[in-house]
Amino acid sequence: MDTHSFLENDLQPLHDFVRSYMVVESITTGRKEDKWLIRYIGNLKNPEQSESVFDSIEKRAKNYKFSVLLTEEKNKHIVYLLDEIPAAKKANPRTNLILFIITIISVLVTGGIFSTPTLPEKFDLQAILLIAKNGWPFAIAILAILGAHEMGHYIAGRKHGVNVTLPYFIPLPIISPFGTMGAFINMKSIPKNKKQLFDIAIAGPISGIIVAIPIIILGLSLSQVEMLPTQIPIDSGLQMEGNSLLYLGLKYLVFGEWLPNPQSYAGLNPIIYWLRYFFTGQPFPFGGYDVMIHPVAWAGWAGILVTSLNLIPIGQLDGGHVLTAVFGKKARKLTPVFLVIMGLLGFAWSGWWFWAFLLVFLNQIPSQMKDSVTQLDPTRKKLSILMLILFILVFTPVPLVIIMG
Repeated sequence: MDTHSFLENDLQPLHDFVRSYMVVESITTGRKEDKWLIRYIGNLKNPEQSESVFDSIEKRAKNYKFSVLLTEEKNKHIVYLLDEIPAAKKANPRTNLILFIITIISVLVTGGIFSTPTLPEKFDLQAILLIAKNGWPFAIAILAILGAHEMGHYIAGRKHGVNVTLPYFIPLPIISPFGTMGAFINMKSIPKNKKQLFDIAIAGPISGIIVAIPIIILGLSLSQVEMLPTQIPIDSGLQMEGNSLLYLGLKYLVFGEWLPNPQSYAGLNPIIYWLRYFFTGQPFPFGGYDVMIHPVAWAGWAGILVTSLNLIPIGQLDGGHVLTAVFGKKARKLTPVFLVIMGLLGFAWSGWWFWAFLLVFLNQIPSQMKDSVTQLDPTRKKLSILMLILFILVFTPVPLVIIMG
């Protein structure tokens, strides 16, 4: 729509309607290079009712085929009228289904290889059946966790009327130790406000961790505690999964001891030893004891790791959306702090440097909403504290420890 197609008299009823909710100081018509068509600057008469005010203005603006944005800049409320956003094209569920089927095969093969001590030399039907037989517990476990995470986002999005796609699973056989790079949904429309953004963001991690915890407890109950080697033979290696506070607690719940249990603390106070090991993965507990995890436990541990990565409070990650919902535009000012922390952790696990590099680009796309004035209610603010606690519990400073002989 071009505002020039309207006479000022045609828009006067709309101007008067906006004024009924807002003390308007200026009304500006956008230029061709502007992304907006009409801009109202002023202050809402009842800022505490901004959510209902936005709904009313948006409903009236639809009669003129306008879309509405409500924001706050320099202590002034601004209402932007834009061209009506066309409805997004429906996604083809066939793509989701094909990717899901390929991912099933990918995680089945990965789980089968992980679960088969001696792989058949000949790749025939018997070998395929053996890998599938050994791989299905891992495959079901990890797909259940990833599926719960993404369906949490999907259901919350649909509940709020946001156009979200079904989950896209990402197969990655052989290269990934999990057979997949996870899954994602695509928001094809913008959430109305911080409340909706917050609900959609937290629904994934909460759903995923609720499924992951019983899976990892089951997997640990199927696992064995064994003695670690006193040294690594030449030309061989050993990989150990990293620890989060939640993972340490679940291992203690199942086995009744903190694992890995080192042979000695080398004269250090146990608390100092554990703090150093937790954040650096060093010193490696040669000759101590640790759990040799069952494939189902490996899938559960992966679920904890996925949750922790998604809750990193940067950019388009779930944690970034939560931070934006709580602090608004100020959230972006915290990004350098988190990147520095990741950079320091990179000296213990170099994968953090890759993540920091990736998140620099993800942070270029800010979280979007139509109404950025409406704040979270007290209940959601309390939930944000619980999400911070969850992040602390699942965060894994050193996801993988690899020792080479």
